[in-house]
Amino acid sequence: MTSTSESRRRLVEALAATIFEHAEELTELDRAIGDGDHGLNMKRGFEHVLALVDDVAAKAPPDALKVIGTTLMMKVGGASGPLYGTLFMTLGKSWPANVDATGFADALGAAIASIKRLGKSDFGQKTMLDVLVPVHDELARGGSGAELGGRVARRATSAAQATIPLQAIRGRASFLGARSIGHMDPGARSSSLMIVALCRELFPDMEDEAWQTSES
Repeated sequence: MTSTSESRRRLVEALAATIFEHAEELTELDRAIGDGDHGLNMKRGFEHVLALVDDVAAKAPPDALKVIGTTLMMKVGGASGPLYGTLFMTLGKSWPANVDATGFADALGAAIASIKRLGKSDFGQKTMLDVLVPVHDELARGGSGAELGGRVARRATSAAQATIPLQAIRGRASFLGARSIGHMDPGARSSSLMIVALCRELFPDMEDEAWQTSES
């Protein structure tokens, strides 16, 4: 997989575009079980990232990811800023020498470990980890091209849907107890949206499916 300044620009623009497109949906999800600001906060964060797209595109992938992470950490409010900031910054620090599925899995594994430490959370507790961990597992299976992109996109989308019947154990939603059941976790949803956007950009020939299913 090659990385050029133009491809990095497109990736940043794809991430920002999907957050902008789904900002209201993310806000509605967060109104149900959180503070109701996840979509607005993520939109604001990616507005700042997009303003830096020339700088990001000009940097090597590890440094580009660190800029994105630092920006999100500073500009996204609530718990999402530190969590997403940590995700991107750790991906940058752990950028693989071999840019393949296994290398990405290793980098994502390091990011997941950092998020677990920061949030004192784990898989199954109705957080973004409920998407990131299954995606890591899918990457660890290996593969390449459109087949890999399709698998990862499907896994991310289904994993976000799978948070609906869970009771929140961590985060603002945990204060609701059993009332958090029946709602998709907004952090899981935003994670899945960004992963699908990246897969679409990296693998434009992958089979198109109804990735963007919303909470019904």
